[in-house]
Amino acid sequence: MNTPDVLKKILAAKADEVAAARRVKPLPELRREAEAMPPARGFAAALATRVGAGQVAVIAEIKRASPSKGLLRAEFDPPALARSYLAGGAACLSVLTDAPFFQGSLNDLRAVRAAVALPLLRKDFLLDAYQIYEARAAGADCILLIVAALDDARLRDFAALAHELGLDMLVEVHDEAELDRAARLEPTLLGVNNRNLHTFETTLDTTVRLARRAPAGCLLVAESGIHSRDDVALIRAADVHAFLVGEAFMRAPDPGARLRELFHTEG
Repeated sequence: MNTPDVLKKILAAKADEVAAARRVKPLPELRREAEAMPPARGFAAALATRVGAGQVAVIAEIKRASPSKGLLRAEFDPPALARSYLAGGAACLSVLTDAPFFQGSLNDLRAVRAAVALPLLRKDFLLDAYQIYEARAAGADCILLIVAALDDARLRDFAALAHELGLDMLVEVHDEAELDRAARLEPTLLGVNNRNLHTFETTLDTTVRLARRAPAGCLLVAESGIHSRDDVALIRAADVHAFLVGEAFMRAPDPGARLRELFHTEG
């Protein structure tokens, strides 16, 4: 694994964060909370239903900041953003819960869960099973597994735990080598991140290129670098019809209206 330096820095901070969380709430207590939650709302099914009907399926992201772009939205109200996205036609929502680099928290996820009924992705850097229980206990319906951040053993173990808890998984890749590793999980959802974590540059060609090699039976999700209707058309021409978009919406005065403008979704 050739882990980018920025990802190493984030994962080191995340290990400290998880250790601190374990001291506050031991794993057995957290596991009981997770297992007591109502059944997860079908995240993958919500996307597949839209795509199966010939529509675009949008995962609209709620995030205050990013390491590469800094503060994205000063006025940050997760429930209001969630309601705006619902009105704009989002199929699902993604909530950034990383604090040091994205200024998010699990409380943002809990607040969004209380505000809307759309399925939710916990967007974070998972490196410990503890975080998967955290996600379920906070109301997530799906977790992100970043192939660049995890070895094959942890990918398998985390996938098994997610299945046990009824969580869907968005398995994220950046290149062919990661795609080959992800394919061993037989993922239902495969995210293709167009951002190069070594250079921070984005190119939509990453999705176009990897779509040709994607394993049969998985739904592809294009991530990063989607800002215009031309971008959407380019990705859809590659037979990819699900999108995860954050920055383009977070910078807009009305994120839901921007969603509708970009994708011409039906409410």
